[in-house]
Amino acid sequence: MMEKAVFYHAGCPVCVSAEQDILEVIDRSRYDLEVVHLGQEQARISEAEKVGVESVPALLLGQNVLHINFGASLTDVKNG
Repeated sequence: MMEKAVFYHAGCPVCVSAEQDILEVIDRSRYDLEVVHLGQEQARISEAEKVGVESVPALLLGQNVLHINFGASLTDVKNG
């Protein structure tokens, strides 16, 4: 069974750049990758907070949250 991976971002230039890199390097035979644009899917911000995302871009691999560079804090994303 494939492990779930979720890439959370807010559409900023740092996020878009990281998304391109993640799409290139993630092993799709091991991970079921979902890309979540929190600027467009604000209802999922609370989900991101619950798993430990503090800023975007961030990649959730299993139970581990990997914060990549720094585009925006979740507070900034919530407050738009």
